[in-house]
Amino acid sequence: MDGILNVYKEPGFTSFDVVAKLRGICRQKKIGHTGTLDPAASGVLPVCLGNATKLCGLLTEKTKQYRAVMRLGVETDTQDMTGKILRELPVEAAEKEVRAAVLSFVGEYEQVPPMYSALKVNGKKLCDLARAGREVERQGRPVTILSLEIAEMALPLVTMDVACSKGTYIRTLCHDIGQRLGCGGAMESLVRTGSGQFTLEEAHTLAQIEALARAGRLGEILIPTDSVFSDLPAARVRKEAEKAAVNGNPLPAEDLIPAGQAESALLRDAAADGERLRVYGPDGAFLGIYGWEAEKRRFRPLKMFLGKDG
Repeated sequence: MDGILNVYKEPGFTSFDVVAKLRGICRQKKIGHTGTLDPAASGVLPVCLGNATKLCGLLTEKTKQYRAVMRLGVETDTQDMTGKILRELPVEAAEKEVRAAVLSFVGEYEQVPPMYSALKVNGKKLCDLARAGREVERQGRPVTILSLEIAEMALPLVTMDVACSKGTYIRTLCHDIGQRLGCGGAMESLVRTGSGQFTLEEAHTLAQIEALARAGRLGEILIPTDSVFSDLPAARVRKEAEKAAVNGNPLPAEDLIPAGQAESALLRDAAADGERLRVYGPDGAFLGIYGWEAEKRRFRPLKMFLGKDG
């Protein structure tokens, strides 16, 4: 099977656990996830099957949305409430001050990754060093908080809806907000509500996926690989150019049949250099993404999704 499953990762599973279980459920080895969720967290985990695994890096880059609960007045070694409590402080800030501190993090800021993370320093995972009782200096990395809204405030708990860039640690965001308020903070719970085009409402648990697989109905929830590129114009390869396309060769515009009027204009007027296009075979099979080379007046394959090994 080639495509994407929108999996609801339940608390207690690692992202690796989900992939391992799906290998058995789907009876196929070529599977990969698109962005790690902590074991205690839950929510959207898009999983790619077959040739769609080529999308893993691309989907990891997409904007993520979360519903997070932050507990003020506490600091832990993991920056969430699963860790060892290091200190507790009274929360003296009023709701107005808390709101201002939370909203001050909207935009780009330098976030120092937590010690309990899978990032590597000098070839060693930070979490392994942390478990060995070692703490090393970490460089801050720019992350972007695209939006941050307070859904509920019942101090010391604050429920927040966050949209952020790749590489953002929500538990570190909670820690940093607590530092700014001077009382400390840690993440109480986390649900990923969205990852790119994939939403929580349309996610399926492992049990639901297994039931569909047993009934031979897994295809009903398998999202086509090309859906990720639905914003790009599309064209179909002419029958006489099929062999060249299947072999990954560049294609002149005249070898392509446009999908609609907009695509007709694009091919007729010669696209801007770098313009991308979804390309399908004469039978409608998705071949890949092509980019226009103005100097050579042809579309060059950028990412191919056809064939056993893509």
